[in-house]
Amino acid sequence: MSIQRYGTEGGVGTGGQALPFARAAGAAGWLYVSGQTPMREGEVVEGGIVEQSQLAIDNCFAIMREAGYGPEHVVHVTVILTDARYFQSFNKVFKQNFGDHPPARICSVCDLVVDCKVEVGVVCYKDA
Repeated sequence: MSIQRYGTEGGVGTGGQALPFARAAGAAGWLYVSGQTPMREGEVVEGGIVEQSQLAIDNCFAIMREAGYGPEHVVHVTVILTDARYFQSFNKVFKQNFGDHPPARICSVCDLVVDCKVEVGVVCYKDA
């Protein structure tokens, strides 16, 4: 079994910092997408929880597409919110993206190392 890594060429974090990890790694039909924040080109996009949630999910989907996966392949989602009051709004965005076939999920509240409201990571699977 070999491991395929995506985005190891040096992603960019806040302040232009080179990130020391892959955007995703896959093996044997599984794809693990690193937690994504609402960033474009290394900068957090300002906005409320709805806008930031959608961008974090969109960033996950973009990495998944690069690896040949779609939303239908998402098995599990990890969500980190910085405020419990964001929970209901995040759920609305989540439902819009996953519809009637939602994946399993965990959602927690804690501080993030990036100054944003949400981080989203996904695990996908498809037959190899």
